[in-house]
Formats: sequence, structure tokens, C-alpha cells
Amino acid sequence: MNKRNIFLLCAIGLLQGMVFYAPVATLYRQTAGLGIWEISLIESISLALSIALEIPWGITADRIGYRKTMVVCCMLFFLSKILLWKASGFGGFLLERILLAVVCSGLSGVDVGMLYESCGQENSHKIFGIYEYLQQAGLLLAATAYSLWIGTDYRLAGFLTVLSYGAAALLALFLQEVKAPQTRRLTVKESAMMLAQLLTDRKLLLFLLGIGLLNETHQTVTVFLNQLQYTRSGMTVQGISWAYILLSLAGLTSVFSFRLTGRMGEKRMGNSLMFGSFLCCLVLVITEDPAFSVAAVVGLRVCYSLFQPLQLQQQNRRVQTRHRATVLSMHAVFLNSIAVVLNLLYGRAAETGLPAAMLLGAAVCLVALLLYRKGC
Repeated sequence: MNKRNIFLLCAIGLLQGMVFYAPVATLYRQTAGLGIWEISLIESISLALSIALEIPWGITADRIGYRKTMVVCCMLFFLSKILLWKASGFGGFLLERILLAVVCSGLSGVDVGMLYESCGQENSHKIFGIYEYLQQAGLLLAATAYSLWIGTDYRLAGFLTVLSYGAAALLALFLQEVKAPQTRRLTVKESAMMLAQLLTDRKLLLFLLGIGLLNETHQTVTVFLNQLQYTRSGMTVQGISWAYILLSLAGLTSVFSFRLTGRMGEKRMGNSLMFGSFLCCLVLVITEDPAFSVAAVVGLRVCYSLFQPLQLQQQNRRVQTRHRATVLSMHAVFLNSIAVVLNLLYGRAAETGLPAAMLLGAAVCLVALLLYRKGC
């Protein structure tokens, strides 16, 4: 076990979780001149670019090593937050999101792959839970700071995020390589064979489709639509920021995933969390009450947070090749393809009416449950 890497990766996760503008991410963009459809369009463009870069980045990471990839991507992540801090209008936020796509496709599979290699399979579920916990702890610290003294100064929130990501980039310099980079370049034929194996593995595809639907629904509802739901319920900006603190606290439940899964079993745990996500979205369809709205959004976050460490362990366990980053990048291509389509659907549904978007979320979670059951 490489304790130094585990500590540094968890610290990086904590710092990169400190997104000080997160409680008002949608409002931040709206005050800079973006509409909901423009936000959704930018997100979809970013995801499409991520898809195009995923496999090349995975091959590159296996080629040059995980450490170098982490350093480069953390530095670019830092730069993307500087761009967001200064962005205004569609063009500025699109440029920031394009750079973010480069970063996310580069980090995809590398951070968790490095963590998996550093702790070993037997400890992976527990360590992934701690990793997710610290990312959410970072969000909690940032949300608390926002609520207590940042207020409506959105640009200050952007600047503080720049500082936290700069610190994370510095820590990345001290990571140790977990395995020797591949001395032989992965050929096009070998890449095609690995992709063919993925596409012909029916259970794996169903598993990935299920988790992809759940992940994107969680992302859309708890990051973008929740703020619209809170506004619909008559909450103030201060109330929204405190609701975000509760949301961040809910994310800390990931640390309990290992123990709960041990008691319930992997399949029962996964199925229960998927069904719980469906119920939370269903509540958001019918309620305009602030308390019920917050409770449902927080419930969705709890289900997702408990599910993530389990998902990461199941996903990494299915990789039976030395080219772990490449295979995980192929998984990410599949997941991001789902996200591109769903993101546009949620954007259009939200323009029709927020209850329509939440109803779509409930339906998607139900389908995700059925697919996950078939894929496990």
C-alpha cells in the first residue's frame, strides 16, 4: 500500500472539492448573461469533447504514467478555474468548459486508477469511500464559507476556488508513480480489440448504462435543477446556500458505503440506492414546499454518495488488463455519451416546466434500476 499517494490523492480530492461558487453555480452563470438552454448547450459541447478525448488520454496516461498525467491535468484544472473566475457571456464560459473537457477526460480513470493501484483491490471500496467523503467535505467547507461571509459576491467565490485548485496542483507534484509506464505503444488494432470486448460484453454495457443514467440524473438535479426548485419554492439566496450545506453534509455519507454494503450485499445495496433515487425525483415532481424540496434533493445526494464507492469498486474489478486507464477511459466514453443526450433532454424539459424535468429524472432512475439489476 502506497500511503503517501493515498494521502496526497485524498488531499487533492479535498481541495478540488472546494468549489466556493457551487451553491449558486446556475445563478453565477445566469448573472453573467447565460440562459438555462445556453448552460445546457455548453455542458453538452463539453461532454462531447470529453468523449472525443477520453480514449486518446487513456492511452497517453498508460504510456507516460499516471503521475505525469495527474500533474498536467491538475495544472490545467487550475487554469480552467482562472478562466471561469474571469468569464462573462457565452464565449467565455464555453472556453472554460472546453478546457474543463480536456481536464476531465485526462483525469478520467487516472485518479481512481492511481488510487486503486496504490491501495489494492482488498482495500479499494473503503478507500474510495474516504476519497468521496473528502471531496464532499471540501464542498461542505466551501459552502459554509459561502453562506457565512461570501454572500452574493459571486466573483469572490470564483477567486477562492482558484486558490484551492492552485494548492491541489502543487500537491500533485509530490505524487509517486504507481507502476512503470508502458514501454510499448498501444496499437490501433489492440485498442480496437479492447473496444470490441467492451461492446460485446452485454452485462458490462447494461451495468454502465444503468450507472450512467443515475450519475447524470444526480448531476443535473443536484447541481443545476435544485436551485431552480428552491427558487420555485420561494427560498432566498441565503436559504439556498444553507440548503447546499446540507447537500454537502449528505455527501459525507459515502464513508459508510463499505460497511452498509458488507451488511446488505452489493446487489441489494445498489438496487436500494437506485430505487431511493427514483423516489426522491418523484417527490420533486409534486412538491413546491421548501422543506420537502430540500429533503428530496438531499436524499438523492445520499443515495448517489453511498453508491459511488460501490460503483468504482465494481467498475475497477471488471478491468482485467494492464491498460487500466485506457479501459476506464472507454467506460467514460460510454458514460459521457449517455450524459450528452440526457443533458439536452433535461435542458429542454426544464424549459417546458421544472416538474417535467423532475418527472424525466424519476423515469430515468427507474430505467437505471432495471438496467443495473440486469448488469450485475
